[in-house]
Amino acid sequence: MSTTEMSEQRSVGAVLNMLGLLGISLVLAIAFFYQLAFGELPCPLCLLQRAGFIAIGMGFLFNIRVGERPSHYAMILIASLVTGIISMRQVSLHLAPGDAGYGSALFGLHFYTWALIAAVGMICYVALVFILKDLAGERDAAAPMSGPASNAVFAIFALLVAANLLSTVLECGAGQCDDNPVRYLLLR
Repeated sequence: MSTTEMSEQRSVGAVLNMLGLLGISLVLAIAFFYQLAFGELPCPLCLLQRAGFIAIGMGFLFNIRVGERPSHYAMILIASLVTGIISMRQVSLHLAPGDAGYGSALFGLHFYTWALIAAVGMICYVALVFILKDLAGERDAAAPMSGPASNAVFAIFALLVAANLLSTVLECGAGQCDDNPVRYLLLR
């Protein structure tokens, strides 16, 4: 097998991991946009879901920066499972008749419902990555990816993580977050 063939095979996993990280960045960006534009402060369960998406993104990021490893995919799967469980908990809290739910809706569904869908979607996405890598004949782990595209994806994700962490500290301070936050604790 030539070096060109190997790099083409490895590019399947790298591109799919970059797309996965961009997808997670989109989830975080939408949640952060609603927080800033509409004053929708995340509740404690919402913050846990964001942390779960950050952990999922870290798995994709490790695959891009360090090279693909089964442990990185396991991190994505476990973080997706935990995020899904947290989301199911929040969905179950708002199943009572007449309960309007927490926060606004996007396309008719609340963000915690979208988080559940996205968490299940990430599990399916990793399965698809494995199938596509297998179809491409990619048996070995891909090498770390470098270049402007991976650097840009990394920068977008890192910026969103930093912004979410900063806003969480501003919202909650050093203590426990309010169950139904209405203002930033540290910006009073």
